[in-house]
Amino acid sequence: MLNSGIRTSKSISFGLAILFAGAAALAQTAEPAAQTASAAVAAAATSNPYGLEALWATSDVVTKTVLLMLVIMSIGSWYIMVVKVLEQSKMGKQAEEAQAFWTAKTVAEGTKALAEDSPYRFMADAANNAVKKHEGLMGHIPVNDWVSMGLQRAVDRIQGNTQGGLAFLATVGSTSPFVGLFGTVWGIYHALTAIGISGQASIDKVAGPVGEALIMTAIGLAVAVPAVLAYNWLVRRNKAVMDQVRAFSSDLHAVVLGTIKG
Repeated sequence: MLNSGIRTSKSISFGLAILFAGAAALAQTAEPAAQTASAAVAAAATSNPYGLEALWATSDVVTKTVLLMLVIMSIGSWYIMVVKVLEQSKMGKQAEEAQAFWTAKTVAEGTKALAEDSPYRFMADAANNAVKKHEGLMGHIPVNDWVSMGLQRAVDRIQGNTQGGLAFLATVGSTSPFVGLFGTVWGIYHALTAIGISGQASIDKVAGPVGEALIMTAIGLAVAVPAVLAYNWLVRRNKAVMDQVRAFSSDLHAVVLGTIKG
């Protein structure tokens, strides 16, 4: 019985050793297979035949030119958005600082208290120059009209500066969808030509090139929508800024006339 138990235990130990050896061998075999599978997935992800990288690599000069145009439009739009927002915020702060002008004893003293690059300083200088140059032939113009003309020219100049860049945004918003559509039409034309030459019209031959061509329309819309939204928003902010400028101009006109008559 003792010998039989020993033989049984040896058999069990031998069987367990075989099982462990087989599991180790399977693990060693499965590890390279898993690494191969993960490498294949990574390669498939990095070499997407229908992405932007493939579109750029396989496109012709016309398609690349359209893509570059859309990129330039997008960069220009975002640059103008940031610059205009900073300019409008600065003018808002200058409007608050211009309130100190009314506490000065004279127009000249109040003008010196304003910042050099302030539009309110520009209007005050225009009013002072109008008073100084009211002589000669200009002296025949009533001083009220002459000062009003000088301030109106200054306000128009300021408004022209605030409008800078908005025309570019309007142009991008209205034309970039059509630029993208042109790239799509051009890409579909070449895709259909290639399919006709190859004589194969299977789904994999049609879907890829047509899908790449439609990317151009999507890019055009992605460029146009922010430009249109920014244009409308900046125009509204400009209106608020110019209302403050016109209010200051009207008050300044009355103060200058009162100073002259006084």
